[in-house]
Formats: sequence, C-alpha cells, structure tokens
Amino acid sequence: MTMNSTGRPTSFSSSDSSAATTTVSGSKGLLQAEGLIFEIGSTGKTGVDLAKPKGTKNRLGGVTRGKPTGLPGLTEPEAVRHYVRLSQKNYAIDLGLFPLGSCTMKHNPRLNEKVARLPGFADVHPMQPQSTVQGALELINELADWLMKLTNMPAVAMTPKAGAHGELAGMLAIRAALIARGEGEKRKRVLVPISAHGTNPATAAQCGFIIDEINAAADGRVDLEDLKAKLVESSDIAGIMLTNPNTCGLFERDIKEIADLIHKAGGYFYCDGANFNAIVGRVRPGDLGIDAMHINLHKTFSTPHGGGGPGSGPTVLSEALAPFTPVPFILRTSEGLRLVEHHSEAPDSFGRMCAFHGQMGMFTRALAYILSHGADGLRQVAEDAVLNANYVLARLKPVMSPAFEGYCMHEALFSDGFLKDTGIETIDIAKGLIDEGYHPMTMYFPLVVHGAMLIEPTETESKAELDRFCDALASIARRAVQKDPSLKTAPHLAPARRLDETRAARSPRLRWTPEPPTLKAAE
Repeated sequence: MTMNSTGRPTSFSSSDSSAATTTVSGSKGLLQAEGLIFEIGSTGKTGVDLAKPKGTKNRLGGVTRGKPTGLPGLTEPEAVRHYVRLSQKNYAIDLGLFPLGSCTMKHNPRLNEKVARLPGFADVHPMQPQSTVQGALELINELADWLMKLTNMPAVAMTPKAGAHGELAGMLAIRAALIARGEGEKRKRVLVPISAHGTNPATAAQCGFIIDEINAAADGRVDLEDLKAKLVESSDIAGIMLTNPNTCGLFERDIKEIADLIHKAGGYFYCDGANFNAIVGRVRPGDLGIDAMHINLHKTFSTPHGGGGPGSGPTVLSEALAPFTPVPFILRTSEGLRLVEHHSEAPDSFGRMCAFHGQMGMFTRALAYILSHGADGLRQVAEDAVLNANYVLARLKPVMSPAFEGYCMHEALFSDGFLKDTGIETIDIAKGLIDEGYHPMTMYFPLVVHGAMLIEPTETESKAELDRFCDALASIARRAVQKDPSLKTAPHLAPARRLDETRAARSPRLRWTPEPPTLKAAE
C-alpha cells in the first residue's frame, strides 16, 4: 500500500458489529474524508493572483530557481476546508477529558487568554527601554513573589523556557555553588531515582555530573536503604534529583529524611517540580529541605501546553543557591523596576540562560490564573486534582490492576497485570479507547511498572465526565479479560485504522511523490 492510500478511511467487514455504512465519498456523517494536501491541490492553480512586479532588479545572485518547487496550489475555500477537516480529526482538551498522566492536560481558562492579549502585554517587545515596560516588569515581579511564597523559597529564576530548561537552571546553580566551595571537581555524583523523568539524568549529565541510580521500593517510592548505601562514601556527592510527587503518582513520604541525608553528605537537593499541581497550596517545598525546584507553569498554572506554548519553567532557589541565580532578574529601586543583566552587578550568578527575561505571554496567563483563584483556590486545585485521581482509581480498581496499594496523588497508575493470559496488551487498550472517543492515557510509563497505564484526570473535570471516561475504559478492560479479538485490530472508528507504528518510526516516508499516470488502452 502506498503512502497516498495509507491512512484513508476504510470500510468495515459485515462481521464487524461496530461497522459503519460504507460511503462513496469516504466521509462518515459530518466527519469529512480528507486527502493529503498534495492530493487535493495541484501545481497549476493558486488562490492568490498577484501581478508580476515591474521595474525590480533580481538580487538572487544567479541562484534563481530553475524549475517549479512542486508545491500544491489551492483555492481559498480548499485551503480553509483542508485545515478545518484536519482539525476535526484532532483530540483536544476542549473536546473531552485528556487522560495523559504526567503531562497534566488541564483546561486553559479563556480569561487568561483574554488578559494575555491586552495591549501592553501582547505587543510588548524585549528591546524596549525598561522605562516603557514597567507594567510588564511589575507583572513578572508579582508572579515571582507568588511562586516564592507558594514554595517558601527566597529566590526564583524566571528565565527558563520549559521544565527541562528549569532543571538546567537548578543544576547549574548547584554546580556554581560547588565551585564556589572549591569542590566543583570533587563532587560529581548525582543520585537519581530509577523512576525519574528522563530529563533528570540527561540534565545532570549535560552539567558534567555522573548519574547514580537509586532503586525503587516495593511501594513505588525511593528505596531509602539503597539511598543510604550510596551515601556511605559521600565525598563525591553533588546532590539528588527527585520528583515529588513522583512519576508513579505517589508522595515521597521520606522526603524530609532524604533531604537531611543529602545535606549531611554535603550535597544539594534538586526537586523536579513537574507535579507541583498536586501539592500547590498544601505543601511548601522549601519546608522540606529542597534547594532548587522548577515549576511548569503549563501544568500547575494552566498556561498552554506543548504546541500551544511556548513553555515556561521558573526555578525557585534556596538561600544556599540564591546568590547564583541566573541573570537577568528584576530589582526594585527608588526609580522603579529594572533588570539586572550584567555580571558586574551579580558576580556570583552562573550566567545567562537565554537572550531575554522570559515568556511574557505565559507569565500573564499564569498570574491571571493565580489571581482568579487566590491562595484558597490554589489549595482547592490540588485537593480536587488528588480527589479526581483517587476517584478514577477507585472506579477502575475492580476491573484493572493498580500498580501499587493505597491512595494516589494527582494521577492513577495501573499495570497490565489484569491482561495476563488474555493475549491483549497495553497498546490494545489504548487503541480501543480511541474508538470510545478518547485520547489514550500515558502508556508504558513510568518504566518501573510493566505495561503501565498512567491516568491524570486533573481538577478541571466534573464527576459526570469522570464517570463517562471510567465507564468507557472499564468496558474495554472487561472486553480484554474476555479476550475480545476486535481489540487487537482497534481502532475501528478512527479516520485511520491501526498502523504499523514501529515501521513508521523506523522507516518514515518524509517525501510525497505523485502516483505514476495510469495509461488507458486505446478504444
């Protein structure tokens, strides 16, 4: 099958109980069939009619294109319909519950979007004189104040552009502190739990550290005895990178003892704050002995996620690391707010992470979210997120296999234990969920759980929507236990049937080529 026909809507066999009526157009009701843009367009037409410019001199220096590029031309209606039809095939948080665990796909309030588009915020330019952007600096400073108070940390770096960038800021601050102590070459070992986000060891390695993994205990948390064993020889310990709540959706109950052990060994405690949305307003990381923690504004404070970004990952720092905060940062003076940008004013700073101060649009959205909730509302955000996840856990526990005993935090984690001897795999559950109208949950992560299925409903979902999702997933789980063969070929109702994802990843077709012309026999 060629690329041109792969992924086109297909008809169902008469034996398929969920079969839809086959149509000539390939469309299903209001869901329109749509080809590749190369298939619906042609090089001989365009939706724009511009006169050839007169009196202009060619400035391409002899590298003028010698032949057409072959890009498809479309009329305006064709172009609009193409992208509208593609958008109807997308899954989005505005369409339904987005169960991705670890990613926190929560609703982005429209109020935040409106505020971010206000004149003076939407059109502010980083090269403007600082005297003309005092309002923007005040907004950034107020957001920073909220972040420091919510975490009980004395300093925050606002420049990091995403969670991994925030990790880099925290680890560079730790490295700078070790160098200032004269131990930069001596302390190179960073402890990282085996269940950590993959960015943690990658960031530590990028900063020149050596990664030493910590095993997980049977309850999904850090194995404290393994940690202690790795600290017997502690002269080379730089610190630890630990996520709390962790990637299994569990709170690390021994976190204070872990912090004390690391500090006693002469190291620093970096906390991956990706899951801060589970404890915001309830727990202040600074009280737990944490030295650095990034905060994903898109996960805790509702700014757009992924392609809707750009991202933002402010990093709070303890008193021990505050002097090494990257520039630029805001300083309040008698003449107003200004950015400290030069090493001469901040000699201990580890330097600059990016050209400008941060992501203004994300800061505006995050502060709008914080102010609309207030301190009590943010506390309820965490409480509702944990409540919703535990409700999902309780609803699905009878038909699926929880990875660990007891309650979870903001996300519920299941293993593939209930699929034993059925011939059905985790991937089949995911494909079956597509037929039910949902984007699958996070699959096969964290790696410490076999066939993992990680579900994070977030605090923005109602009980009715949670029930709707749980009913669908529970039905699929029962079908799996009954060895329903149709799950092995799901999805059946999506625009494209199941594809060979392994082959697609290893041998992607990145170039479209037209079908050879079909020769017709003479009559």
